[in-house]
Amino acid sequence: MEMIRKAVNEMPNACEPLYSLRRDAVSPRQEYARIEKRREGAKMEENKSLKLTIQDIKFPAFLVNYNFEIEWINHGAETEIFNKRISPISELGYRNIFRIFFSWEFHDHLQNWKDIISFHMAFAKSRLQKSDIPKLYEGISEQEITYLENVFEGLPSFSEKGIDTRRIALKKRDGSEIYFDVHWLFFREGIFFIYVETDKATPEIQAFLSRRESVINDLLKQRMPSLVSLCVLVADLQDSVKISAELPPAEYFELINGLWKTIAVSFDKYGGIHGKHAGDGMLCYFIKKPGSNYIMEAIRCALEMSEKTKKLNQEWKVRKGWTNDLYLNIGLNEGKEFFGTIRSASNIEFTALGDSINYTGRLSDLARFGSIFVTKNMINKLTPEELKRIRYGVWRKGEGRKIFVRNSFSRVLDLLEPSDPRYNQFLEIATLPVAEILEVDDE
Repeated sequence: MEMIRKAVNEMPNACEPLYSLRRDAVSPRQEYARIEKRREGAKMEENKSLKLTIQDIKFPAFLVNYNFEIEWINHGAETEIFNKRISPISELGYRNIFRIFFSWEFHDHLQNWKDIISFHMAFAKSRLQKSDIPKLYEGISEQEITYLENVFEGLPSFSEKGIDTRRIALKKRDGSEIYFDVHWLFFREGIFFIYVETDKATPEIQAFLSRRESVINDLLKQRMPSLVSLCVLVADLQDSVKISAELPPAEYFELINGLWKTIAVSFDKYGGIHGKHAGDGMLCYFIKKPGSNYIMEAIRCALEMSEKTKKLNQEWKVRKGWTNDLYLNIGLNEGKEFFGTIRSASNIEFTALGDSINYTGRLSDLARFGSIFVTKNMINKLTPEELKRIRYGVWRKGEGRKIFVRNSFSRVLDLLEPSDPRYNQFLEIATLPVAEILEVDDE
């Protein structure tokens, strides 16, 4: 009887689910808990990748612009890849990666430095022509040009779409060898590289790179200030306060936005970079780049902006039937200044610091009736051939009329009468020699 009772007790309960008959069976509750645990783990990994920032990257990483100059770099890339402190180098041209690849520090660091040049030259090929190599960086030698041209010939160019990866080895002079999976991303601002040691690969990096906007914004916020040669253009609409008073608010904003939208096209056409300017004015920088003529680009841009303003002026005269004239007064200057980015709450702004920018702003204030004032310093940077094509000079009073004296300059104080209410306003640049640009003959 006891044996029968024991057998009955060991039989499954009719109400008990069938899965309990298996030793390895999992109840629905357990299965649900297991699924939730996996979800939590995945969510934690996702959150971890979302929290990953540029500063968190422990692998060598750097950003180059399309002149192949380093705009941002971490300590790992300086020590592991370039064997050189890049951050303290203020002049942008000296941060060109190919200039660094031909340096003794780099050759002393790696046995296979030629492989690294070839790898990065494939990226240059996606943007440059072979004829651009002699202008790749200032001071490039004939030997370096010949070598790079030969490398250039046999290389494919890399695709600019998506995230890509290539495995490469760094063979050091001490005999050690490290393999890296190099990840890269193309942006409008340049190319971002991360060198991930092959045996330390992590899915976080791919997740991080997939957030393109976040990556480039983070990089631009950390961009290194650079000492660059640049032209500065400042444009102001004359009597904007008077025009604002005469127009309904909606029409005034339509006019101003239409004007800036029209001339912004010229900025982009000539390679200008928008800067922040107070009030209704516009500020633009033209950076000296290998193979570019930043001074002539700034001058042509100013003249084109002036012509567009004249056309807009006629349109608004017909529309409003008024006698007001729209005059865009422009100042131009050239100098060597620190250029970088400043973070605001909502965006990233490009800015340069120094007297070159301040003087240009004063020149736009000095200009009247749509004139374009330029410093003697900037004109002196032009070649004799370029000077022949530019009509510049100053207006002089003579025999009861104004005469334009070509190829001459004047101090700012000599352009103003002592009775001019603006006289004291320009004491800061009183002795600055300037001229007015009327046109460029490009034929």
